[in-house]
Amino acid sequence: MPIPVNHTKPVRTTAKLHAFNQLQQWIIDGTLQPDEKLNDIELAQALGVSRTPIRESLQLLESQGFVTMQPGRATQVTPVEKEDINNLLPPLAVLQALAAELATPHMDEEVLSLLEERNRQFSDALQEKEFTTALRVDEEFHQLIVDTANNPYIHSMVEMLQAHVRRLFYYEKIVLREYSVIQHEKLISAFRDKNTQELAEVMRANWIYTIEEF
Repeated sequence: MPIPVNHTKPVRTTAKLHAFNQLQQWIIDGTLQPDEKLNDIELAQALGVSRTPIRESLQLLESQGFVTMQPGRATQVTPVEKEDINNLLPPLAVLQALAAELATPHMDEEVLSLLEERNRQFSDALQEKEFTTALRVDEEFHQLIVDTANNPYIHSMVEMLQAHVRRLFYYEKIVLREYSVIQHEKLISAFRDKNTQELAEVMRANWIYTIEEF
């Protein structure tokens, strides 16, 4: 099980959170391959922590569908199934639409300006075919809306679903389109008009069309 040794170690974080974030990232970007068996001793040594936070992190990753743990047997990374897009995007679309509605009363020019800036960056990244950058900026665009909604339950559920979407992207199961730029512009306009019905419709469409493209 090859494990990078030159990864960045964050400061001021718990061992469990550090281990969880790094293991999740390695699963998402393919450093830890689908169906790969995980050894908690090797992982603990690589991350410079004890086995306890590794086990706790693996349990959390199992609850989120990134690994499977069988007592007395191997812990493995879950496979990447292209059909998962049909299970991921519809609930994510609904949660994002709800977040947009809840964010509307709190949306101010400062956040709207940030949304416009992120959408410009997103468009530029697509035109330059820097798709990893485009994915990151697209996530930042939507995260601004989720943060403005200020609902911790929506935040946590979106975060988990978004991580699985990111994993599908890394395995080239999802392709970003410039049509999203237009949808983002419609969202910003609807926020300015405080049109919650249009916000919900456009937001759902922004996520669902990916399934149709797929």
